[in-house]
Amino acid sequence: MKPTPYGPFPYSAINRRPKWTLPNGARVALWVIPNIEFFPLDRAMPGDSNERPKGNTGTPMVRHWAQRDYGNRVGVFRLMDALSKRDIRATVALNSDVCDHHPEIVEDCMKLGWEMMGHNRTNVERLNEVPVEQEREVIKGSLDRIQKATGRRPLGWLGSGLQETWNTLDHLAAEGCIYVADWVNDDQPYLMDIGGKPIVSIPYSYEINDTAAIVRSMHTPGEFERMIRDQFDVLWREGEHSARVMAICLHPYVTGQPHRIGALERALDHILGFEGVWKATGEEIARHFLKSQSAT
Repeated sequence: MKPTPYGPFPYSAINRRPKWTLPNGARVALWVIPNIEFFPLDRAMPGDSNERPKGNTGTPMVRHWAQRDYGNRVGVFRLMDALSKRDIRATVALNSDVCDHHPEIVEDCMKLGWEMMGHNRTNVERLNEVPVEQEREVIKGSLDRIQKATGRRPLGWLGSGLQETWNTLDHLAAEGCIYVADWVNDDQPYLMDIGGKPIVSIPYSYEINDTAAIVRSMHTPGEFERMIRDQFDVLWREGEHSARVMAICLHPYVTGQPHRIGALERALDHILGFEGVWKATGEEIARHFLKSQSAT
């Protein structure tokens, strides 16, 4: 797409849209997104405040790396247990390098029926930091590798750090993606105009996100639980008039800690105590939205 002062979509005030409905009259689509990521030990790591790595010396950043590796060795399986007990099929934002280094995780995700969403090769890499001529190959290579590991090509994408370039959406559409989650500017999906190829923006969240809330803003697990509950209560109330998407964005090295998992479980039990909650994957939300658009 060409550089523009606004996004590749028209501005749309939520109080002026047609009513959006969900299957079986649900008010809220519950979308849970574990970010399962790989951080190479031999590359510089992001800091605790998400500042970008500086340099790339041979000295391993042991503490930063080991914290994240805990998520892949232990925390992710704790998340799997919490979600599967509640019949929630997650959408994984997957670094494709996980397929090479930790295939057991991918295997268990597939057993649970979780959806895989492209999420770059590794989380030390950002699309806006690779040479422009290499961006398409980074995207294609990531999707290809996940397809090889799972037998199914991802239809959605979340950029590492939610970063894009002016070319990203064109590349995603060309590679067969039908939705993207980088644009955290709405509570409902919307269509993007990418040269006639439809791609849906699904509401991910930078707010209901454990790294933003707990790691960067230093909220306690109890405060994160309250944030999830409060977010849902408002969206459920508003969903009576037009449906909403409730995204819960998780990282195994954060919420997968023993002292934090209970807060997530309590928040999920609160949500699932309400009628009108559709437990959905990103693909299901995107396809339902596209179907609803074609019917209008």
